[in-house]
Amino acid sequence: MKTYVPKPAEIERQWFIVDADGLTLGRMATEVARVLRGKHKPIFAQHTDVGDHVIVINAEKVVLTSNKAEKKMVHDHSGYPGGLRSRTYAEEMAKKPAEAVRRSIGGMLPKNKLGNQQLTKLKVYAGAEHPHGAQNPTPLEITGARRES
Repeated sequence: MKTYVPKPAEIERQWFIVDADGLTLGRMATEVARVLRGKHKPIFAQHTDVGDHVIVINAEKVVLTSNKAEKKMVHDHSGYPGGLRSRTYAEEMAKKPAEAVRRSIGGMLPKNKLGNQQLTKLKVYAGAEHPHGAQNPTPLEITGARRES
C-alpha cells in the first residue's frame, strides 16, 4: 500500500472562529489543534499541512477547572544559567491571555517545522474584535467544553 500524499491543489483551507467565552481551556485547545492539523479532513496526512485557519476570540474569558489557575505553572527559560522564570496561569491570564491560550494550543501540535507552520494559522485575540472579517469565518462548535454553572 502506498502512502497517500495530498497534492497542493487538493487542499482547501477554510477559516473557523471560536468564541472562548466560558470554554474550558484544555478541551478547547484539543479541538482547535485538531482543526489546525487537519485531522477532521478525509485527506489528512500527518506529514503534510492540510489544516485550516482558526481565530480564537474572547481568550480572556477562558476557564481553567478546579484550582489549576493558581496551581499550574508557566515556565520560560532565557537560555542562560539561572534564566528560568515561572508564574501561575492566573498571572499569565491577567497579563497576556492571548499568549496563554496560544501556548496551550501550541503544546498540542508537533514540535518541529510542521508544527510551527500549523501554528501560524492560529490567530488569538483577548477581546471580541478581530480584523479577519473579510475571510468570512465559520463558527466552530466545540461540544462538551462549556463549564457547568
